[in-house]
Amino acid sequence: MDERNRNISSSSFGKLVAFTPSADVPDSLNPFWIDSNTPTRRNSIRSAISRSDDQHDSAGHRLDEEAQLPKNHKGAHAFEHALDISDEKPSSSAVDPYDPNRPSLGFKQRLHHFTWAWYTWPMSTGGLALLIGNQLKTFPGLNTLGFVVYFINLVIFATVTTGLSLRFWLHRGDFYRSITHPREGFFVPTAFLAFATIITSTHKYWIPDNDGALSWGIQGVFWGYVLLTLALAVAQYSFVFASHSHKLQTMMPTWILPIFPIMLSGTIASVIAKTQAEIAILPVVGAGLTCQGLGLSVAMLMYAHMIGRLMQSGLPNREHRAGLFMCVGPPAFTALAIIGMANSLERSTALGGMMLDKVILYNLAIIGAVFLWALSLWWFAIALVAVIQSPPQYFHLGLWAAVFPNTGFTLASISMAREFGSEPLMWCTTVMSVIMVCAYLFVLSFQIRAVIVQDIMYPGRDEDVEDH
Repeated sequence: MDERNRNISSSSFGKLVAFTPSADVPDSLNPFWIDSNTPTRRNSIRSAISRSDDQHDSAGHRLDEEAQLPKNHKGAHAFEHALDISDEKPSSSAVDPYDPNRPSLGFKQRLHHFTWAWYTWPMSTGGLALLIGNQLKTFPGLNTLGFVVYFINLVIFATVTTGLSLRFWLHRGDFYRSITHPREGFFVPTAFLAFATIITSTHKYWIPDNDGALSWGIQGVFWGYVLLTLALAVAQYSFVFASHSHKLQTMMPTWILPIFPIMLSGTIASVIAKTQAEIAILPVVGAGLTCQGLGLSVAMLMYAHMIGRLMQSGLPNREHRAGLFMCVGPPAFTALAIIGMANSLERSTALGGMMLDKVILYNLAIIGAVFLWALSLWWFAIALVAVIQSPPQYFHLGLWAAVFPNTGFTLASISMAREFGSEPLMWCTTVMSVIMVCAYLFVLSFQIRAVIVQDIMYPGRDEDVEDH
């Protein structure tokens, strides 16, 4: 094993370089990417030892520490999804995707790597539009600014959808491979999350409080969303349980994503119930509470795996640490949702015969929100310390995890500050909102650069390659 897993300098940590093991090595012992499935504690011990930078494999390719072949999955070759591309020019030797002098690719070739993870961009933009529209400290033109961001998000969502459609049309078979891929497949739910932000933003910026027809229309969209996301949560987890084998040390926060869309049904319900007819309030809130409870419960089960993974193997590779912010989302959005749904019940008279007091329900919602908000704060601090400790070297679309879940955390803080009527808390949420806008612009600027210099949409650099 020491001969096969070469030790190389940690100066280029995270690079992906493939080499071919000898034929007499069993598949079970083949090296794989030391990315999110290798204890960081062991990595830190090795990185403290000085090593030469000029070690090469039998083909003459320089090897980099922490960068080996990805784990073979059910007998499939490690790079079969990343480099088996009929439209790309064949090469006599493997190309290091992290080599600054790697060859440039054309639009069609790059479109082959336009993954579902691109929906994290409109997902985060939609969250930003909601954040702007829910500020407690406002100024003239703020609502207009929020509407502009909402409109831009519609354009972004349409652009991403068009890009994915072109990919699946130009590269036949990519659709099935993408939704069944052990890594990219987990990003399919981000399309539904992006659509959820469009639903809530549309209600915020388009639908007036007294328009009955539009209120019924948005309610119909809500019920359709609930059915689709419930089917997604059941189908995707069923497929993962039946088709993939994941060890504890490979656990990543993206495992939460399939349950995230159905959980946001509660957030949608908390927004649209305020303008629904009195007869529709209780069904919408009841469905929202049910979906929110389902999402939070599954997320809690995933938290147990996440804590076990962190205790056993340490923090993920620095290129994936921003994904820890995903753990901030479930309790934050649940806190936001239960406060909103409790407030929506004020207009409902259907609780009269159920021996349920609205004041008691409201107080329980506030207490529960405080508990959940504290959990979000803890996960936020854990993720922040991890990223600061070892920032990512390259851009990945997963960096948007530092925006959308934290937007939910900020929205939950705004909702609680409003209920408490605390002026200091209100100003704190304003500062948090400004930080979120800065974080969004920061990630966006690096995304634009990554597209231009071909750091993403390139073989081996996107979510269509299995690295954990």
